[in-house]
Amino acid sequence: MLRHRLAPALILPLTLGALSLGAAQAQSGTQPTELRLGVFPNVTHAAGLVGVQRGIFQKELGGVKLIVKEFANGSQINEAFAAGAIDAAYVGPGPAMNAFMRGVPIKVYAGAANAGAVLVARKDSGVRNVKALAGKKVAVPTRGSTQDISLRHLLHENGLKATDEGGTVSIVPIDPANMPAAFAAKQVDAALVQEPWGAVMESQGAKLIVNEKGIWANGNYTTTVLVVNTTYASKYPTALRGLLRGHLTAIDFIKRSNAGAQKAVAEQIYNFTGKRPNTNELFRALARTKVTWDINLSTLGEYAQLNKEAGFARDVPDLGRFVDLSVIRGLAK
Repeated sequence: MLRHRLAPALILPLTLGALSLGAAQAQSGTQPTELRLGVFPNVTHAAGLVGVQRGIFQKELGGVKLIVKEFANGSQINEAFAAGAIDAAYVGPGPAMNAFMRGVPIKVYAGAANAGAVLVARKDSGVRNVKALAGKKVAVPTRGSTQDISLRHLLHENGLKATDEGGTVSIVPIDPANMPAAFAAKQVDAALVQEPWGAVMESQGAKLIVNEKGIWANGNYTTTVLVVNTTYASKYPTALRGLLRGHLTAIDFIKRSNAGAQKAVAEQIYNFTGKRPNTNELFRALARTKVTWDINLSTLGEYAQLNKEAGFARDVPDLGRFVDLSVIRGLAK
């Protein structure tokens, strides 16, 4: 396995020419030389982190070389897919939907996690509930991220709006791993962020304002999906099945061994960021995250409507074209 980090400045912009570059270079026949997988250093990407750290994906891919690329947010993932720089990725449903509707050739082949995001605030911010966010600065991973969309929905439910909607709440994009430092420097007052970074900030004194169940739909919402370039998937179905078998094996490991999952996730997050969440932070983060390959299509459809309401899409995707769980359902039997 090789690991690369894509610097945002090096990721090419979306162009029509780039859209045709979805698959890795192929050998003769139907076996690719490699599979380039994008993943974030977040507990909501635990299946990916465990699959990489424990060598599960590489074992299932056999002679196909796994190349792991770290990303910080969904915008970077979308740019990489559009540029033909990756073949598969763990990413939030919001960015994935937006890329799909812009014509980026991707499809969701599995869920990866439900819930796993929280709203926290600095202890000295004066924020004790959502309404108190009026006039405050709130961090999210990036504009149009799943957390950005969720935050805007929370604000609307509480009679508030973001500044770009004519309201008073400033939404500030910050990479999740950098949010603890942003809190310490008082750059923002609160954050809606994926685990383990919410738990990390809590351990540093931040207050939990809304837990994972209160963010939306009592926690029964998809926060991470596994998407694959459709050209790669159709050209290399054996590699696709290998990736999905690895995904299932990683999920099974996480469910069977919380201690083992904590160790693997901590190690891979450290490999990516140089920051290692402690045992208590990871225990709390994993307790707030449901790792699963399945997707509740009903809540995903509702989420698509939230994405449209937030102004990040003019319409909602055709879920029949956007999601295909047939392969992983067959493998999970």
